[in-house]
Amino acid sequence: MAIATTASLLRLSKEEQLMLADPAEDIRDKKVLDKGGEVIAEVEDLLIDEKDHKVRFMMVGSGGFGPRKIGKKKFLIPVDAITEIDDAGVHVDQLVDKIVGSPEYDPEVVPVPVYWETVYGWYGYYPFWGPAYRYPPYPYFRYRRW
Repeated sequence: MAIATTASLLRLSKEEQLMLADPAEDIRDKKVLDKGGEVIAEVEDLLIDEKDHKVRFMMVGSGGFGPRKIGKKKFLIPVDAITEIDDAGVHVDQLVDKIVGSPEYDPEVVPVPVYWETVYGWYGYYPFWGPAYRYPPYPYFRYRRW
C-alpha cells in the first residue's frame, strides 16, 4: 500500500527565501562521481522539502561531463545515494548506466508525487515521506584518506 505525500519540493536556485536546515548541505556545482569513480555530471541544483528544509534530491546534468555527456538531460538522484563528499566531488552508490536510465527530469514541469516515488523506486530507496524513512547522514560523510 502506497503512502501519499503532500510534501512540496522546491528548487533551491529558484527560491530566494528558502534556507537549508544546514548550510553545509549546499553541494551545488560539485562534480558527481559514480560507484566506479567516473565523473558523470555536476550538481546543478538541489530539491528541498519546503516543510523540513532538507535536501531530498540532487538535480544533475549541467555541463555534459564524462564520455557519455549525460549533461544534455536532467536527472534527479536522491541524497540517499550519496556515500561520500570530498574534494573530488559527490560520490554516489550508483553506476552511470543506472543514472542515465532513470526517469528524466524536466525542471520546467512541477512533478506530481508519483514521480518522486518512481525516482526513489528506480534507485531502490524508500521515499522520504514513508514512516520507516530515515534521513541519511548527508552532508556529513567520512572522507577518504588514501
